[in-house]
Amino acid sequence: MTTPTSGHTARYRPGDVDIAEDGRMFSNVFLRNFPPLLIAVNRFLAGRSGPVLEIGCGTGQHAASFALAFPDLDWWPSDLDQMHRASANAWQAFLRAPARPALDVDGATPWADQPAITDLGPLAAVFVSNVTHIAPFEVTRGILRGAAARLATDGILLIYGPFIVDGDFQGAGNERFDQNLRADNPEWGLRDTVDIDAAAREVGLHLADQVAMPANNRLLAFKRV
Repeated sequence: MTTPTSGHTARYRPGDVDIAEDGRMFSNVFLRNFPPLLIAVNRFLAGRSGPVLEIGCGTGQHAASFALAFPDLDWWPSDLDQMHRASANAWQAFLRAPARPALDVDGATPWADQPAITDLGPLAAVFVSNVTHIAPFEVTRGILRGAAARLATDGILLIYGPFIVDGDFQGAGNERFDQNLRADNPEWGLRDTVDIDAAAREVGLHLADQVAMPANNRLLAFKRV
């Protein structure tokens, strides 16, 4: 296992979440968030085929479920945390999803150059869920750089989570959440879509679309400029 450089602290640990005997971790918001997220993601991924890389897969519930929902896509989970990767592998086995061993990827590093990533070929999509606010902004920049390098010509980067939108927290709850995150780590916090778009444009991507989601979350879609 490589040493994480992102400063991203694992959010799913023993004692914080339920863990099955086979290593599956359970996110307490997955069952609530996944149905509307699946509908939103389908808007961008329906009809596509090819490899998809999920960065920061956490428990791996999303990855295994998306793999079943989009059989024409080859969905590869990844995470810098070994326990998260084990959970993702266990969820694949439990749901009988295609076996795609979770890859060791740190978003802050030049992950696009890793042999395990280049071996996948051009990526149809890169998917990121609930990562940008619990990691330094350099992780977001690294995700954008890597996606720009590895996405197919018509590929798409999808980033889901809570965001500030043009300076607006989208609700008092998000503003309190941001304050709590920054109290835990000054390098964490909700990111403004304006800043992410500016960083994306530096590497040849742009914020092409965004979908408002329940609980004041958003799904951001980035394509090549």
